[in-house]
Parts: sequence; structure tokens; C-alpha cells
Amino acid sequence: MRDVDDVVQDSYLRIWKTKTESPIQSAKAFLFKVARHLAIDLVRRQRASPLRTVRDLNALSVIEDKPTAADVLSLEEKTHLLADALATLPDRCRTIVVLHKLEGLSQKEVAQRLGLSIRTVEVQVARGVKRCEEYLRERGLQSFCSS
Repeated sequence: MRDVDDVVQDSYLRIWKTKTESPIQSAKAFLFKVARHLAIDLVRRQRASPLRTVRDLNALSVIEDKPTAADVLSLEEKTHLLADALATLPDRCRTIVVLHKLEGLSQKEVAQRLGLSIRTVEVQVARGVKRCEEYLRERGLQSFCSS
């Protein structure tokens, strides 16, 4: 509706400007001609413009939930450092930590899978996590250790 009002207002403005410069033979014909040209210009602008008017700004989803490139790169770097930290662990300790912390097996499931006591798994997980935290802390990643 605002666009129609703009066309009407611009039409009257053009008539007034034209009338001050030279006499208009038929004001009605001139008004319709001007309004028609302004309406055509308006339609062309709307077709050419990728922008759409929106009445409810809350309906727009302008916040993107995807991580930024910096976040992705930082996570990749942290993942590589964690892999490096895990690589420093003795084989059995590394296997236990990976099964429990990364694959999500319970300590009981890890113990059963590897034929170990639950206490051995508990001790190895604690040692492995502590060594990984120390490795990461030495490289400036204290926040990564607590998450």
C-alpha cells in the first residue's frame, strides 16, 4: 500500500513541476500517463531488486547457527593436539581412554572387552586423562582440558 501512495504522491509532484514549466493540455490524461510510468518504474525496481520488504522482522532468521571458519579451524587444531596427546600414552592406556572417553563405553564395558578388572580401567583412565591434560596444558589449552 505504501508503494501506491508513493506513486500517487510522485504523480502529483510531477504534475505540479510540469505545470510550473509549461501549461498542461489535459490534467487528467497527463496524471494517468505519469502514474502509469511511475507504476511501471516501481514494478521494474521490485523485479530487479533482490530485496523484499518484510513487515515482521522477528520472522527473519538472520542469525546463523553454523560455526565460523575460525571456530572450525580452532576445533581441528585442538583435535590434532588431542590426537597427539593420546599418541604419547602407552598402548593399553591409550586403548582404554579411547574406548571410555571417545567411544563412550562404560568402564565396566571396557573392562569386559579387554579382559581387565574395573579397577585397572579406572586407574588407566585417570592416568591417561591426567597425562593428556598435562600435554594440552603445556601447549596452552587449559579450557580444552575442562570440557
